[in-house]
Amino acid sequence: MNTFIKIYILISPQRIEAHVCICFVAYKVYKELERILKINNINISVDKVLDIAKTITTLKIKLPISNETMIKTMLLTPKHKSIAKLFDENFWKCV
Repeated sequence: MNTFIKIYILISPQRIEAHVCICFVAYKVYKELERILKINNINISVDKVLDIAKTITTLKIKLPISNETMIKTMLLTPKHKSIAKLFDENFWKCV
């Protein structure tokens, strides 16, 4: 395949536009989380919250007899507890 064609396929205007769009959405999500942390007096940076969130585990267990599904988020450390509000489903309804 011609080198020009290979480069054009890899760097087509649609791919560049898609990349810019994804970057913009990621930036908006980051800034929105930053805003939410500030108005809720959670004095931790977005990067630190993301690092803490990576260490939190959520268990989803389906009970065999009743077929009921139980979901439990494990907030074990003081760091986990410092962002516990963010894992409350009611928190996101009022934001």
